[in-house]
Amino acid sequence: MAVKIRLRRMGSKKAPFYRVVVADSRYPRDGRFIEEIGTYNPLTDPAEVKIDAEKASKWIANGAQPTDTVKAMLKKINVIK
Repeated sequence: MAVKIRLRRMGSKKAPFYRVVVADSRYPRDGRFIEEIGTYNPLTDPAEVKIDAEKASKWIANGAQPTDTVKAMLKKINVIK
């Protein structure tokens, strides 16, 4: 089972809001997930990122692979190097 840390799109049309979730890679983008670890709002200036660093580092230590976008966010808040 390949576990990914990725974005789950919420919000309405033309007003995206994302939740950062841990999910099996076989599940659809907005489908089932294992755990929610944060949020991302690209509409604010600057973009608002809230991620539970403790949960994120726990999942990465257990083998979860972040997507490119989530990896950039985690680098920004110094969870990964």
